[in-house]
Amino acid sequence: MTLRDRIAVQLERPIVRYFILGVILFNAVILGLETSTEVMEDIGPLIITLDKLCLAIFVIEIVAKLYVHRLQFFRDGWNIFDFVIVGISLIPAAQTFSVLRALRILRLLRVVSVAPSLRRVIEGLLNALPGMGSVFLLMGLVFYIGAVMATKLFGTQFPEWFGTLGRSTYSLFQIMTLESWSMGIVRPVMEAEPYAWAFFVPFILATTFIILNLVVGLVVNSMQDAHHAEADELTGSYRDEVLARLSEIEGLLKTSADKRRDPE
Repeated sequence: MTLRDRIAVQLERPIVRYFILGVILFNAVILGLETSTEVMEDIGPLIITLDKLCLAIFVIEIVAKLYVHRLQFFRDGWNIFDFVIVGISLIPAAQTFSVLRALRILRLLRVVSVAPSLRRVIEGLLNALPGMGSVFLLMGLVFYIGAVMATKLFGTQFPEWFGTLGRSTYSLFQIMTLESWSMGIVRPVMEAEPYAWAFFVPFILATTFIILNLVVGLVVNSMQDAHHAEADELTGSYRDEVLARLSEIEGLLKTSADKRRDPE
């Protein structure tokens, strides 16, 4: 077994994955402590040293994977994701510019690439995007129609909410999320326009209770499909392994039988 093969075996060991996961979570705590002025005044050098140690472990892991997989490393989307996240932390300016320094917390997202259950969630969400496109298009049409109607109906009396198409769209988005929609917008409008409920109630039913539930349904269905596909893949690999072992046993039995028939 070559050095590359030995490193590949070590990288696939569960204990190594759990170790990397632990380092990611520990590093997230360290980055959180860096936001505390009191903590940095007391043990600032220790916090910075621990952060650099975590980063060094991540770099070693990436280098090991690059050594094992070479260019094949970049054919896996999760490997590219890890490479970019760690690469951001290696930018020298990340220690001086607050924006780049804040981006170091993105290392916590590596939990997604390490934990298989979280990977299934993300893969299910990505697989649902094509189907969600039609739903978002429908939502956009409903919002545009509603914004135009709201601007025409209520723009004159309530210009702060419905004076322009943009304000109407934002107000309708607030209504869709049910955030202060009743006392904040709808009831004041209904005091001036008693029949305004005939516009707002159908809009809430169409967006909040129908379209958004369609999005949730698509995501759940896609995640179930991803789970079934993974289960089928595991079943197929197990079946192939069993068949290979049965074939090997059959060959051994045949060889043993031949030796018994032909002792010479």
